[in-house]
Amino acid sequence: MSNASPSKTTIAIVCFIAAIGFAFDIYELLMLPLILRPALQELGGINPGTPEFEYWRGMLFFVPAMVGGVFGLFGGYLTDLMGRRRVLTFSILLYAIAAFASGFVTSIGMLLFLRCLVFIGVCVEFVAAVAWVAELFPNVKQREAALGYTQAFSSVGGLLVTGANYLAIQYAMSLPEIVGGHEAWRYTVISGVIPAIPLVLIRPFLPESPEWARKKAEGTLQRPSISALFAPDLRRTTIVTTLMFACSYGAAFGALQQVPSIVPGLPQVKSQTDGLTPPAAKKVEQSTAATVNGYQEIGGLLGRFALAALAVAVVSRRWLLRIFQWPGLVIVPLVFWFPARGDLEWLKWGILLCGFFTVAQFSFWGNYLPRAFPLHLRGTGESFAANIGGRMIGTSFAAVTAWLTTMLPSGSTAVAAAVVALFVYSVGSLLSFWLPEPLPEETI
Repeated sequence: MSNASPSKTTIAIVCFIAAIGFAFDIYELLMLPLILRPALQELGGINPGTPEFEYWRGMLFFVPAMVGGVFGLFGGYLTDLMGRRRVLTFSILLYAIAAFASGFVTSIGMLLFLRCLVFIGVCVEFVAAVAWVAELFPNVKQREAALGYTQAFSSVGGLLVTGANYLAIQYAMSLPEIVGGHEAWRYTVISGVIPAIPLVLIRPFLPESPEWARKKAEGTLQRPSISALFAPDLRRTTIVTTLMFACSYGAAFGALQQVPSIVPGLPQVKSQTDGLTPPAAKKVEQSTAATVNGYQEIGGLLGRFALAALAVAVVSRRWLLRIFQWPGLVIVPLVFWFPARGDLEWLKWGILLCGFFTVAQFSFWGNYLPRAFPLHLRGTGESFAANIGGRMIGTSFAAVTAWLTTMLPSGSTAVAAAVVALFVYSVGSLLSFWLPEPLPEETI
């Protein structure tokens, strides 16, 4: 890579937009667990605990992930072919507009379709933003720090969506009427339009990746190819990172993101809602779930900052990941097996730890993948691991948890989440022994 360093202004602009993108792609993804229950109740009259509820819960997690994964892979290819800036801009606009439209749906089918568009934008944004930020920094430690700290804003996005949902619940009746009512979940999904605002204002000042632009201008940029990811020198990297990315996402969606559905069934929450009218009971359940979700997001934020700090100090990428992976193998299943089944207060602190060890792994992949693939395959390779592995295979564990819940005699989502967490953490920990180490002298 060229030794010419980009200006401080250029770095600041790119990192600012990337941080917004990272924050709001998680904002959009974590929105579904918060709005799922009230949305299904309003749009379809579907109540929790019924087979129909579990069916639609699985569909709303699974179908957008599949669609997003397929189109996200194509988006990664376009990132290598057309440039990081153009694709990033389009992806953020797509998921912001689709999120805004989701607030006005009148059927579950419409919500599902728009969630698919949201996922497409999110899947493409992550890949384009990671490649874009990585290619600004010729110095490895600077690159690791920049990727780590900009990705930490993903957990800020989690806190923001939790806060937005909480405010929507508290002040829904004071906001303009939507589709004949004041449902809090509608105001929450509409808030996803926010990232489009600074993007529209700053877009004219955004630079392209300097190294990608240089090679494109010189005519030395090789054409991307999915088949090249399975050439002998990259095959192991592609397969192992894809499966491990799937395990990281499997823990998040198969376990952590089930908490908003678990909380209303806890004894402490049931005692608060006994004797209340359905609207009042729903408000208590949603507020409590949002509070617990906030603990998870705080844990995730702390985990991402810990990863960012350790990324420049720990040489081995395998051991950097294991610092978070191996404790999570024990802690996450135990939290869902014990406090998630009956103790609200212990669940709050337990889910904070779950967020710390699980969410930090997402930042790890954002740091690792740019060093795993050459420049002309960076978007394609990142997209294959993140979208086929993480978005398609990993998020499908939400559907596995929903299915397993219906198969268990107890019908306990917490037990199903514990089983899924133990499985994906075990597989991911085993695969870490085959994770390739980038060469120390390697630069992007």
